Amino acid sequence: MIEINNLTKIYKLSAKKKRELKTNKDVKIAVNDLSLTAKPGEIFGLLGPNGAGKTTTLRCVATLLKPTKGDIKVCGFDTVKDAQKVRDSICFLTNEIKLDEHFSTDYLFNFFGKLKDMSDEEIAKRKEELFAAFNINEFKDKKIQELSTGMKQKASIAVSLVNDPEVVIFDEPTSGLDIVTAKGVLDYLKKLRADGKTVIVSTHIMSEAEKLCDRIGMIIGGKKVIEGTIPEILEETQTPDIEEAFFKLYMENTDEKEVK
Repeated sequence: MIEINNLTKIYKLSAKKKRELKTNKDVKIAVNDLSLTAKPGEIFGLLGPNGAGKTTTLRCVATLLKPTKGDIKVCGFDTVKDAQKVRDSICFLTNEIKLDEHFSTDYLFNFFGKLKDMSDEEIAKRKEELFAAFNINEFKDKKIQELSTGMKQKASIAVSLVNDPEVVIFDEPTSGLDIVTAKGVLDYLKKLRADGKTVIVSTHIMSEAEKLCDRIGMIIGGKKVIEGTIPEILEETQTPDIEEAFFKLYMENTDEKEVK
């Protein structure tokens, strides 16, 4: 389970960053008093436009960033006080984290399995399952630099799941993927849900979220503007689908839009 309580993340801006953002403000509020819960056996979708604060939120959950205010618990462990215990129970995948280009998927899978204190037998069992699930066996001995974008993404997902974590955190899991590879990734997320894992994903693709997610939290300008199941959100916004719900909420909250 992931419990986010009143999360706020504030960055101090350098002179260079102020020029890039075309602002005179000394700080940037990336996430503003955000609270939500992702439960075992569900896929929770974090929706919002580019720059809404989704990635910052997930980085805080994954212990890569410390909250300015508020707290986060993952499987009962505080992400600041018990950071290593949190890292032992999660996998975190983002397009900004790349596998070393000079090694093969097979080598990296073994390497990260050892880092997680897994036995050779445990690694072999997980490898058999994950390489089959993502059709990796055909390219497992190729260097990462030789792989296509889709193959690299599948390799990254398999490696990140090596230790069979209880909590799965994916930032834009299908970004840049072809439709066939994307479907394979989404189908495996559904399997993780069926296995009782806590899955949280960020996306700006509304149709994908509508098909995949059990519950959704929409973030605009670093603030959560709504949370609930898809029927609950559609009823509250009086809209026919998630895309229309998002646009309605976006237009109502654009004055608060600050985050990149």
